[in-house]
Amino acid sequence: MQIVRFVEAFQDWQGPERTPAWGLLVDQVVYPLQGAPYLAPLTAGVYAPQIIGDALHIDDVKLMAPVTPQKIVCVGRNYAEHAAELGNEIPPEPLIFFKPPSSLIGPDEAVIYPSISERVDHEGELALVIGQRCRHLAEEDAADVIFGYTLANDVTARDLQKQDGQWTRGKGFDTFCPVGPWIDTQFNPANRAIRCLVNDTVRQNGNTGLMIYSIGRVLAFVTQFMTLEPGDLVLTGTPAGVGPVQPGDVMTVEVSGLGMLSNPVIREARES
Repeated sequence: MQIVRFVEAFQDWQGPERTPAWGLLVDQVVYPLQGAPYLAPLTAGVYAPQIIGDALHIDDVKLMAPVTPQKIVCVGRNYAEHAAELGNEIPPEPLIFFKPPSSLIGPDEAVIYPSISERVDHEGELALVIGQRCRHLAEEDAADVIFGYTLANDVTARDLQKQDGQWTRGKGFDTFCPVGPWIDTQFNPANRAIRCLVNDTVRQNGNTGLMIYSIGRVLAFVTQFMTLEPGDLVLTGTPAGVGPVQPGDVMTVEVSGLGMLSNPVIREARES
């Protein structure tokens, strides 16, 4: 199933009266759902969508980020060639950091290039959405707690990341976590091509089979020290080929069988 979050396109989606809804996307038609699906009770261990309201064509809605996480948990240096291209060693265990929920945006929304940074990089990634509360998870049980998969772009102010030594500021700007366009609940993440293009030029071209730490290993490691909740978002790392973008560029993340996520880059507007 493909799960989207949307508002009707002809409405002012930023207006205070507009509350995005979740929907089930089937053959370009969106069927509105009752509440966030990853919070819905399971039937015999399986999510059973509860459709409400009238169906809408995909052209009549604006897609938003398909998840509203409490936490955005990310894995750094999870592809050997990416670690090498930045002059870093492979970490001896999963390297975990956070992006704030305020960094989240959806498909086609603009990434704002901060005025205090001189280098902003794209980082295309496969991401997963947690569907069950979990702590002290075993690697072999990871699939049981994953609601589905989506695309993400771990946008990074590289100069600030290096300057600070820790990554909160460089990774945490508003708009620095594009996600979407949907969550696929039946996606198999094994051996999938992952690419990032800038203005139709391929910058990153990797494969999920090259992850250093598997998704099961990552979730088992993370839940040793924190509880993951339904709706939490986990970014699994970026392959080699990261590079700078400029205002006016368009970044597109692709994962085979999962779709594509595009976002333009715009310059930050500073008040005079």
